[in-house]
Amino acid sequence: MTVNEYISKQLPERQKLLTALHEVIIANDKTVTAGVGSMMGQEIIIYNAPGTFKYGLGSGKNYMTLHLLPMYGSLTIYSKYKALLSKAKFQKGCINFNNAEEMPLNIVKQLIHDCSKIDLLKIREEYQKSRRK
Repeated sequence: MTVNEYISKQLPERQKLLTALHEVIIANDKTVTAGVGSMMGQEIIIYNAPGTFKYGLGSGKNYMTLHLLPMYGSLTIYSKYKALLSKAKFQKGCINFNNAEEMPLNIVKQLIHDCSKIDLLKIREEYQKSRRK
């Protein structure tokens, strides 16, 4: 299934926002490629950077969700965007939301820009080196 097919199968009132968020991710993080896959038992759009998962965008029964692995590992990013996106519900590494009011695209664009600077593969390699010592 393609990303466009995935979005077209979602509730009509969610399609415009999911499309806009997908476009923001692709435009603001050139390290990722998108495809549809399974995460936590649900099909979502998965954005992989070289060698690792980076983002996920999904539409569940009660809300939409944006998974951000860089946010999970950065208290700075988490704190900044929890304040800026105060109408959305934050988990450790994801943001759950119901509509565009909760996820203003100009703020999501900044969020993805900040997350794009984080090299997850490098972080993982440094962690593995530190464990070997």
